[in-house]
Amino acid sequence: MKILVIGGSGLIGSKVVTNLRQLGYEVLVGSPSTGINTMTGEGLANAVKGAQVVIDLSNSPSFEDQAVLDFFETSGRNLLAAEEAAGVKHHIALSVVGTERMLESGYFRAKMAQENLIKAAKVPYTIVRSTQFFEFLGGIAQYGTVGNEIRLSPAHVQPISSDDIAAIVSDTALAQPINGTFDAAGPEKVGLAELMKRYLTALKDTRVVVSDSKAAYYGAQLNDQSLTPIGEARLGTATFAAWLNKSQSAK
Repeated sequence: MKILVIGGSGLIGSKVVTNLRQLGYEVLVGSPSTGINTMTGEGLANAVKGAQVVIDLSNSPSFEDQAVLDFFETSGRNLLAAEEAAGVKHHIALSVVGTERMLESGYFRAKMAQENLIKAAKVPYTIVRSTQFFEFLGGIAQYGTVGNEIRLSPAHVQPISSDDIAAIVSDTALAQPINGTFDAAGPEKVGLAELMKRYLTALKDTRVVVSDSKAAYYGAQLNDQSLTPIGEARLGTATFAAWLNKSQSAK
């Protein structure tokens, strides 16, 4: 079986590619560096030819409201049109838990647009909505930093390791399309501000975390339900402590 992974050189994509190749599948890495560009359409027709499954793990290079919307709409239309023409049997996309509850944020509006394109297309699909990755904590800290302070909401999050979400996406590629969405999350709920305190302490980072219920998360206000699954979810196994230990050991 041939599987095309768009964004196959990224954090999650590279792990998915490795997982599926180890299982013996023919896996093609789709990225501009390999001559496959979903924004321009370059290389798409050849890339999807003969593929039974396409996994879209791409992300916008810019989080500016219009740029991110343009990316997901243009990329999504080009990719889905190529898949339909080639007779692809399963389109898998990685989205975000709580997307429909976070539409104050331009990024989440763009992800919603991506999801809507997938649902309206003729290609059978599965949308995997993931919580935030532990690996994104550094970026979240940078986004919230003013001077020596990081203002973050105390609202609950339920982050997942990149290894765990990659395993879930890989399993999904080998299953039948559900023509629907499911949530994936880590095993622990914790306040975002509290989690950041633990993260910075472990890194011996002297920035001060200020818990602020009014602090925006990429343009949207948070509550305990904003970024956590409501109802059933597929759970990863790595706790924050386990992920932190593994990531520090790898340095």
